Amino acid sequence: MKLPDGWSRAAAEFDEVNLVSFVGLAPVMVLAERAGLSELIAERVRIDPGATKVRSAGANPAGKLTTIIAGMLAGADCIDDLDAVRSGGMKRLFTGVYAAPTLGQFLREFTHGHAQQLASVARAHLVNLVQHSELLPGLAEQAYIDIDSLLRPVYGHAKQGASYGHTKIAGKQVLRKGLSPLATTLSTDRGAPVIAGIRLRAGKANSGRGAPSMITEAIRTARAAGATGEILIRGDSAYGTGPVVNACLKAGARFSVVLTKKTPVAATIAAIPADAWAPVTYPGAVLDPDTGELISDAEVAEIPFTAFASTTTPVTARLIVRRVRDKAHTDGLFPVFRYHPFLTNSTQDTAAADITHRQHAIIETVFADLIDGPLAGMPSGQFASNAAWTICAAIMHNLLRAAGTLTGTRYAVARGATLRRQLIAVPARLARPQRRPVLHLPQHWPWAQAWKTLWTASTAPPSAA
Repeated sequence: MKLPDGWSRAAAEFDEVNLVSFVGLAPVMVLAERAGLSELIAERVRIDPGATKVRSAGANPAGKLTTIIAGMLAGADCIDDLDAVRSGGMKRLFTGVYAAPTLGQFLREFTHGHAQQLASVARAHLVNLVQHSELLPGLAEQAYIDIDSLLRPVYGHAKQGASYGHTKIAGKQVLRKGLSPLATTLSTDRGAPVIAGIRLRAGKANSGRGAPSMITEAIRTARAAGATGEILIRGDSAYGTGPVVNACLKAGARFSVVLTKKTPVAATIAAIPADAWAPVTYPGAVLDPDTGELISDAEVAEIPFTAFASTTTPVTARLIVRRVRDKAHTDGLFPVFRYHPFLTNSTQDTAAADITHRQHAIIETVFADLIDGPLAGMPSGQFASNAAWTICAAIMHNLLRAAGTLTGTRYAVARGATLRRQLIAVPARLARPQRRPVLHLPQHWPWAQAWKTLWTASTAPPSAA
């Protein structure tokens, strides 16, 4: 593939006012408004003009936040990238589009309270998206809430809240300077995960810090979205604590959390009879957290166990243990195993409960999408601004996921990068023959049918949607 002869003498001019670079934003932002995004922001996010550094900076938060979210949908991972939604005919296609410096100034006016207001918008908007799209099929029967944190590296000395925290790189624990978002995701057996809540914390924050309240909020959001059936909370060892488990019980949800192998847990594992172990085969290979290797089979057993016995709120439930052969000790006379215990009050049989618990790793797909998008970095030096940016990223993720469900089965589970490349980053030329707006998209666009399906579904009258 190459340019034909003569094009080396061609001129290039950036002067086309009718060209739109990201026409896929049109149906997606229509969906956002149908789910009440602007109304929710206008109702819940209040920035007092008298308390701002620049009096006009806090004006029209709905227009500015929707511009930020649209920029993220177009692939922005920093404030400067938000100017992509102002190029060519974008300002003719959309109203209320703000420049990147204005948006940066607006974000710098955020406080912790404003971030909390925006978080409530994200939760309410998710509930509305479920009603206006095919998000989370089967939510009424069974829902899963997963909780985990990640560390986003930052550099320099001007980042508020940045500190050294532990993270894993290539299976090894390392210290990195950064900020640590804590997130909860909501998923079903047939639906891809969406973000129920996200909260930015300092890099040195313990992984479980704030987890009980995050879980309570996520359960409340799931119930509001239509999760009338069973809800299962899943988490790794950072969330196998008394406050987390009791928060699940208080909210009427089941739990499945990893326990660290302390003395009582180790003694209970040692008491499991030899004939209690049964083989389990995973539907797909899973990653071993100790070695980083993929495993497809193991053995599981269960035994009753009272956790947190030294506290005022002990919990008696099923201790399910998965064991795998330790490949570092294969020459011994007797087999050496590594044990992975988790505590659950699930009603599934032992093998099924273990498989369900291992699916907690689905939250990593959400983190991968965020890191490959707006959370590639933290754009501001102020902590509250980065907190607002993180919540906008969650709204963007849920909106993109909802748009994918309107196009059919394939895009309902596609990666965010795929959705942006095939449905959002589509060029178009604006025209108005006989004063009727027309969008001319590229001929032979490989994913034209999916785009048309999204356009039809999002722009159809509400009664026909």
